[in-house]
Amino acid sequence: MAVSAAESPPLRRSARKAKRPVDVVAQASLTSPAPKKRIKTESPPLPWPEEKKSVPATSPSPKKRRTKTKEPSPSPDGIDKATHLRDRKLKAFAAHSRQSPFPDWAHPTPAECALAHDILAQLHGDRVRPERVVAPAATAGCGNSPSVLDALVRTILSQNTSDRNSSRAKRDMDAVYGGSDHWDAIAEGGQEKLQRAIQSGGLSVVKSRVIIQVLQQAKARYGVYSLDHLFDASDDDAMREMLSFQGVGPKTASCVLLFCLRRASFAVDTHVYRITGLLGWRPPKASREDTQAHLDALIPAEEKYPLHILLINHGKRCAECRAGGKSLGRCELRKAFRQGRLEGKAGEDIKEEEMEAVKQEEALNEVKEEASSPDS
Repeated sequence: MAVSAAESPPLRRSARKAKRPVDVVAQASLTSPAPKKRIKTESPPLPWPEEKKSVPATSPSPKKRRTKTKEPSPSPDGIDKATHLRDRKLKAFAAHSRQSPFPDWAHPTPAECALAHDILAQLHGDRVRPERVVAPAATAGCGNSPSVLDALVRTILSQNTSDRNSSRAKRDMDAVYGGSDHWDAIAEGGQEKLQRAIQSGGLSVVKSRVIIQVLQQAKARYGVYSLDHLFDASDDDAMREMLSFQGVGPKTASCVLLFCLRRASFAVDTHVYRITGLLGWRPPKASREDTQAHLDALIPAEEKYPLHILLINHGKRCAECRAGGKSLGRCELRKAFRQGRLEGKAGEDIKEEEMEAVKQEEALNEVKEEASSPDS
């Protein structure tokens, strides 16, 4: 019994010892799955390629589609806008290249144009077209160049600024690029460089962009920086060609036709627009573009060159006809012109609505002057 009692404990101990290895094995078995779990946690990457294979079919494609829609969107919008503006200019020109947009507005008549020419020539000296075109070195000029491209660039520089400012911008541009016809250097230098060069002329951001665009379009179309082929084009074809360039409007194109190509074209600037309104040569609410189309259709060819220059000179010098001027009854043009029309020298009698239009224009100028005066 003592032996069995002595032997039994070792059996219990061995049982305990046997249980311990079992526990160790169990623990080992419990710990061994852990790597399996780790493998499982690491195994998900295995499905990833499958998911990537299925997802890329949808996810990358939308990304490409988004980039495609985002990147082309600016260019189509820009192209559409430029095309729309070009088509609008060409459509307006085609509609009124041979007739006035105001068929019921009969003024100015040829006799009225001759009368205005005579009066302005007495006041400021007559203007006769020179035998040949010479590009001025010290001034920008408005279309004054034997090169069509140079004439166009000079006219762009003269837009919405004084002769002094445009001439200064032209001299600065020549100093930076080494001359007025170094188109390669101007185009390759880019807009920012040109903008800095012509900054003294005003509106340098817009003008530099337009000039660069004109140079790029000319080179892309013809392979050279030149528009001299327009010397052989008809008036309408030359006008359409210049209007097709971005940033070139009817007034700019007309100046190039008038001065460089030596054609019978009547450009309307701010002075011409104002004075022709005072004389009743256009409807009071006519736009600048419609006024140019109207006057170009009615003014005789031989009167377009002298009247354009004389009206501009008069608009700068006459105290009554310049911007903000008051009607004092002393302007020879307005006084004699009205009297001449009333007496029949210039054709038919003046219409009541034209007189009312002149009065409205004068009243508007007075209001503007009072509003701009320092005392107001």
